[in-house]
Amino acid sequence: MKNIGENIRQYRERANLTTNELALKLRVGTATIEKYESGQHVPDVQTILKISTVLDVPASELLESINQTNTHGLDHELEQLIQEVGIKRAKLILRKAKEFSDEDFLKVMQVLYEKKYK
Repeated sequence: MKNIGENIRQYRERANLTTNELALKLRVGTATIEKYESGQHVPDVQTILKISTVLDVPASELLESINQTNTHGLDHELEQLIQEVGIKRAKLILRKAKEFSDEDFLKVMQVLYEKKYK
């Protein structure tokens, strides 16, 4: 799942536009486009509509990850980790982890680290 900035960059590149060209078409500065694409700033609704028009892509596709994140309530990295580990294992790990104190959790992480790297 991508964030809106990554979606903007992907569709801009697909349209063979540079950040400068997109900025000119939107009548904003190049730095503004760079901030959107890096995730430093999120464009407002009017700007999203302008970007979708210039890039000839539905606004819903630019917003896809935002809608998915809000629906599931999980960030992208957590969702990926759950998929990689598997739902059953992730549930087991999380159920046990919530019972640990911070100190216990750090000890477990140290044991896992030593097991893997020593």
